Amino acid sequence: MLLIAGLGNPGRQYENHRHNVGFMAADAIFRRHSFSPWTKKFKALVAEGRLGGEKVLLLKPQTYMNLSGQAVGEAMRFYKLTPADLVVLYDELDLMPGKLRVKRGGGAGGHNGIKSIDAHCGKDYRRVRIGIGHPGDKARVNAHVLGDFAKADRTWLEPLLDAIADNAEMLARGDDSGFMNRVSLAMQGKAPSAETGGPAARGQSHIRQARPKQPAAPVPETGPMAAMLKKLFGDRK
Repeated sequence: MLLIAGLGNPGRQYENHRHNVGFMAADAIFRRHSFSPWTKKFKALVAEGRLGGEKVLLLKPQTYMNLSGQAVGEAMRFYKLTPADLVVLYDELDLMPGKLRVKRGGGAGGHNGIKSIDAHCGKDYRRVRIGIGHPGDKARVNAHVLGDFAKADRTWLEPLLDAIADNAEMLARGDDSGFMNRVSLAMQGKAPSAETGGPAARGQSHIRQARPKQPAAPVPETGPMAAMLKKLFGDRK
């Protein structure tokens, strides 16, 4: 059995938050494939189904993000699963909006839901990182993550969720590279470009964005260095 956990916070007031994109991805998979109705179990909402012949349990923790590991760990212990049987869908600040990456293991990157799962379940599981972009200023991170997606975001968010659902069977088979390639192809022309997506979409870290541009070093007009440059390149005035 494969356990696919989408992370988010329960409640209507949180459902459109960027932090809830993991819930959104799990819901998209649920709608696209034949899963049982959602039921309450393991401090979570769960639904059973199959993806490409693989038995899958979809899970949305109802513990709030910071305690996600409690629900995921309880389900894993009940079914005697290992971290290799776990896939987690969650929001990633350090990816441009509309981008997606899959990796196994690694650090939490400041994500409290991942910290909790690492603590309860170990770290050697697959992580589907769904880009929401960085606001460009560390002081604005909380408001960005815990804010609703803008209407304009729907132009890339809905195609991205559709692509995740359409290709979920590849993820279940363990074909992470194929899954990422299919999602990337589906998102061509839909994700914000570096020119239009703002500071976070340009792929710069917030540290680099905050660093002032340094002025170019002045070219010497006189002296030995000036004479050498004129000899090499001529007088270009």
